Amino acid sequence: KDALKPNLVQTLEKTPAFIHGGPFANIAHGCNSIMATRMALKLADYVVTEAGFGADLGAEKFLDIKCRIAGLKPSAVVIVATVRALKHHGGVAKADLGNEDLAALENGLPNLLHHIENITKGFGLPAVVAINRFPTDTENELKLVEEKCKEYGANVALSEVWGKGGDGGVDLAKEVVRLIEEGQNNFEFIYKDELSIKDKIEAVVKKVYGGDGVDYSSTASKEIARLEELGYGKLPVCFAKTQYSFSDDPKKLG
Repeated sequence: KDALKPNLVQTLEKTPAFIHGGPFANIAHGCNSIMATRMALKLADYVVTEAGFGADLGAEKFLDIKCRIAGLKPSAVVIVATVRALKHHGGVAKADLGNEDLAALENGLPNLLHHIENITKGFGLPAVVAINRFPTDTENELKLVEEKCKEYGANVALSEVWGKGGDGGVDLAKEVVRLIEEGQNNFEFIYKDELSIKDKIEAVVKKVYGGDGVDYSSTASKEIARLEELGYGKLPVCFAKTQYSFSDDPKKLG
């Protein structure tokens, strides 16, 4: 019974935080419990919830499953990125990620831009990109990320919380508050409850992952038909997939 109580912990700067559930979003819903989120909303002016990783994996499940079930409407979304990861998506080997490489960064940026589009166009929510800054990031690289994100309607805020604590997150916090108060919030789910299971799956594949459709094995089709016969057709769908990219190929970057 004690496991039902959200775990209250605190940061080094005494900010309260609840830890309650949250398995990885590439294989499960990737969200903390509804109980912890509702409790936090009663106790604070602003509540930040971590929804797994990626606007395809964690955020899609947080928004399409958890928010639907709990009746929650998020105010804004923070998409966390690093220059190093974007260069890696652009084809740079891990050993060379500390060197400035604007061409590789540009090649890796479509990955981040797709995440922004998922949030702003797919779910209709305002978003800010938080660049988790590393000492090796150059001003040219940071400027390139900022310019590209702005083209897609998202401001960039540098986060240096790892080195400076709360002081390193002030700009990000200000942008989040601005988005909450001024941002265009037209939140909607990717699919409606009444759609069939196959239609829900297709909606996520096309609108979130950018796929052109879905192929089913005969076993999968039979299982889906059986689930609908048993009355589970109106439930949300939960995807398990590789965490490496939008592709079905775990080795493919970008």
